[in-house]
Amino acid sequence: MTDVKRPSREEAEDAVRTLLSWMGEDAGRKGLLRTPTRVLNCYDEWFGGYSLDPREILGTSFPDAEGYNDIVVLKDIDFESHCEHHIAPFMGKAHIAYLPSDRVVGVSKLVKVVAALSKRLQVQERLTKQIADCINDVLKPRGVAVILEAQHECMTTRGVYKKDIKMVTNAMHGEFVDDPVMRAQLMELVYGGKS
Repeated sequence: MTDVKRPSREEAEDAVRTLLSWMGEDAGRKGLLRTPTRVLNCYDEWFGGYSLDPREILGTSFPDAEGYNDIVVLKDIDFESHCEHHIAPFMGKAHIAYLPSDRVVGVSKLVKVVAALSKRLQVQERLTKQIADCINDVLKPRGVAVILEAQHECMTTRGVYKKDIKMVTNAMHGEFVDDPVMRAQLMELVYGGKS
């Protein structure tokens, strides 16, 4: 990430007051007095991934589990992110699979990697690739696959106003790219024949 000069908290709260005024609100009205503080507290939570290094999260792995070398799949990881175009939320499920070479990782660390990278302004395509690349670079497995399914509020609450549309993206490395049988097995494990 590039170094960005961050404004002070006071400057950020003033910016929220400016936006409230731009909307036509009285930023000094009783119900809005604490809104700038609340907005920044939300932003601290929603965009906390900027202060996390997902590679460090994966840093601890374990020698293989007594020779286990088949697919490890973690399905239905809930995630939330915000699109960088409208700062509107998109949320859905992440499915992660990897083929261990000589190391395995605690599954909660995979969930934490998804959270760290999704808690930034994103586009789903880049988020998918970042998760796959991080796992591939740190664990050096024989293969890695990441599939994200998400609904984008920039389409449901504005713009085209369409509900129940899911965007599906995937990024794969290694045997999941090179071996069609391994890829088919992955899809069966993730979707159970409904892919």
